[in-house]
Amino acid sequence: MRHRIIYSPSSPSTSMYATKKMAFNNARVILLVLLVVYGASFLGGEMKGVDAKICPQICYGASYMTCPSSGDRRLSPKCNCCVASTGCTLYNGDGTTICTAP
Repeated sequence: MRHRIIYSPSSPSTSMYATKKMAFNNARVILLVLLVVYGASFLGGEMKGVDAKICPQICYGASYMTCPSSGDRRLSPKCNCCVASTGCTLYNGDGTTICTAP
């Protein structure tokens, strides 16, 4: 005995449900894309350039430092010249210069 496979298209209500669900998902994706684009343009308009520098994580163990803004006064030293203010000089205990911040 031979069996026949009968193709039965889905009912109209099931097909309509699937179409509505797909349309809802498409609307969500479009809304998400619009939010990302508008958010990026809004935030991007406020971005400003930042002068960043890469500093080594080395601490020279300086005894003191001087800066142009403080004259000859000895200040508490920073770890290295990269993190010190521009023009500041780090010194060893014997007064020899370690480095000057660019």
